[in-house]
Amino acid sequence: MNPPGIYAGVLRHVRHVKPRRAFAYRLWMLDIDLDAIDDFAAASRVFCHNRFGLIALHDRDHGPRDGSALRPWVEAALDDAGLSAFAARIRLITIPRILGYAFNPISFYVCYDREGRLGAVLHQVKNTFGDQIGYLIPAPAGSPIRQRAAKRMHVSPLFDMQGGYEFTLTPPGRRFAIRIVHGAPAPRLTASMALIRRPATDAALLREVLRMPLLPLKIIAAIHWQALLTLLRGATFHREPKDGHPPIVRGDPA
Repeated sequence: MNPPGIYAGVLRHVRHVKPRRAFAYRLWMLDIDLDAIDDFAAASRVFCHNRFGLIALHDRDHGPRDGSALRPWVEAALDDAGLSAFAARIRLITIPRILGYAFNPISFYVCYDREGRLGAVLHQVKNTFGDQIGYLIPAPAGSPIRQRAAKRMHVSPLFDMQGGYEFTLTPPGRRFAIRIVHGAPAPRLTASMALIRRPATDAALLREVLRMPLLPLKIIAAIHWQALLTLLRGATFHREPKDGHPPIVRGDPA
């Protein structure tokens, strides 16, 4: 079991269709084994689990979002997809709550078997309307990992529901990089992250909070600001479809 870590780096968005836009901002994410969350919280003075703190992870922000434990939810999803062998170890890479506020456009559950082989990734996607979906996709051996899935949830009002997703990611190690292309094979939007890992000591966590105060609030403010600028340049507004979507969708290796 790897000790908890911090992945810090840059997120970039590129809109490939008119009006074309590009922007980037810094962020950091917590990387933690689901079985280590309580031990980490007990040993830390700045990280809390399911209670208010400077930095916290609340189960109700993730998974079924009812406050229940996350591991059984991921295990059930893997079992339904025939991937139960990869429930031996599950790492969650996510932006934690900062001073009680949470917003996380995407989180990753990285799933391994007993031999430590990465076999599946559950991409947990949220929109600013409060919706969430999981794209559970097998991870073929090798690097980079290439995956794809049909788009099943309305994410941005600046795009309709056409097109799917292509995910390209490196197995999380000292570095973690991911590129998500919406609209493949004709790209409409590309989101990419390039992150570097270091141990999640209390001092390191405090440094990230000082470098990027109220990170979740910064992210949701940036999303709305960039959406406004894009609308003012002529983008079409698409209302959220009334049809619902399943909580988890199965994707495929690309």
